[in-house]
Amino acid sequence: MTDSSAFVRVCGLSELEEDTPKRVELDGTPVSVVKTEGEVFAIYDICSHANVSLSEGEVDDCHIECWLHGSRFDLRSGKPDALPATRPIPVYPVKIDGDDVLVSLSQES
Repeated sequence: MTDSSAFVRVCGLSELEEDTPKRVELDGTPVSVVKTEGEVFAIYDICSHANVSLSEGEVDDCHIECWLHGSRFDLRSGKPDALPATRPIPVYPVKIDGDDVLVSLSQES
């Protein structure tokens, strides 16, 4: 059994393109990793409104937009700021170690 608070390497920093989400699986959990505005964020990859991958959406102003219905989620908090989504999505802690991007499935508060 994996400790969900442990950080796990999900990709290299050099593999991330600015404002282009990258979908990874971490212990069976879909996660979208995004480099934007000089930071790297990790969020649950499924829209809380519809069962759609957020990593297929666009990133702008530290938000990711669901490509299907246009819901937008803040990458820092997971909170939606555009309908139809009303429920937040989980946001996960990220650490950068050299070129390694590490993510923990423990949710940030």
